[in-house]
This record gives sequence, structure tokens and C-alpha cells, in this order.
Amino acid sequence: MRHATEEDLDSIDDLLTSLRKIPGLRERKRGYFSRGARAFIHFHADATDFYADVKFGSTFERLKITNRTERVDLLDRIRKELARR
Repeated sequence: MRHATEEDLDSIDDLLTSLRKIPGLRERKRGYFSRGARAFIHFHADATDFYADVKFGSTFERLKITNRTERVDLLDRIRKELARR
């Protein structure tokens, strides 16, 4: 498993576009989002699969985001997490 490359990020650009629209998140560098001053989400790739490391609560959780359903689920979880705080 490795950090996502620019090519990898091109493959999940639809997700990145959606994340950019969420209030409270800031993209510090392409594919690296923070919430306030703290890291919140970044991406990894492994062969043909993609993963997001997201900080829910105080720890990062790795979620598979290879297909559209997984990406929609991720966005829902992120919105719920941000609404809780």
C-alpha cells in the first residue's frame, strides 16, 4: 500500500470534488484535507483498489473507496461526523 499518486487522485477526482464542497474541510494539498488545523483525510492505493484514511473521533480509520457505493458511503459518514461536532 502506498500514498495515492497524482494519477491515483485523477481516478477519484469525483470524490475530491465532492469533498471540496463540504463546509469545514480544507484541501491543503491535492488529496490531503484538514479540519481546522488537523489532518482529516488522505488517500492510499494498492493495485487497483483505493482507500481513504479518515479521522473519525481521535483516530484514523482506513476505508475502501474503490467503487461508487463506497465513495457515497464515505461522504455520508464524513457529513455525519462533521455535523456531530
